[in-house]
Amino acid sequence: MSEISERLLRLIRDKDISYGELSQLTGIPKSALQRYATGETVKIPLDRVELIAKALNVNAAEILGWESDKTILPSNLEPLGEMEKIPLLGTIACGTPILAVENIDEYVDLPRHIHADFALTCRGDSMIGAGIEDGDIVYIKKQPNVEHGQIAAVLIEDEATLKRFYQDSDHVYLQAENPKYSPLVYVGEDINQIRIIGLAVAHTRRLV
Repeated sequence: MSEISERLLRLIRDKDISYGELSQLTGIPKSALQRYATGETVKIPLDRVELIAKALNVNAAEILGWESDKTILPSNLEPLGEMEKIPLLGTIACGTPILAVENIDEYVDLPRHIHADFALTCRGDSMIGAGIEDGDIVYIKKQPNVEHGQIAAVLIEDEATLKRFYQDSDHVYLQAENPKYSPLVYVGEDINQIRIIGLAVAHTRRLV
């Protein structure tokens, strides 16, 4: 039995909670909880450790055997801090605009100090100069206006795109961050086709 399993089993006994009750509180199958506590399954997913810890009213660090829930990290790294989940809404174009699907595909984690209301998956290569590549997730703070030159999620009729936003007295320019793409220019009444969804405040890349 691993040390983690020993600590988990001791906590379950100390809290006088059954595997069935713990399963109801965590959503983790009873059989999986029994394997974790007996050591039959050695590796426990971290998200499940956190669910179990919350149900047992302890820190995940107590199950993992850390001295505190603040792990000692190398000097060039910082912990992400408290996380929250925000909805991932379909995709947004980085190149030719594509239809914005306004339904929740899933929920993604974001550090709470980054203020965003939802996330979108980028497609295309028009924003690679800003470090945003095909498949990246961009986090959007809902607001109707952005400052000159900021990266915005913009709705054009019923399609969405991610671009740098520029505006003068009678023109709106949606500028890509890739020289092979020309800016999208709107003038006069055509500007009414455009609605800013929000400001891009962060982006992440999945490695797998």
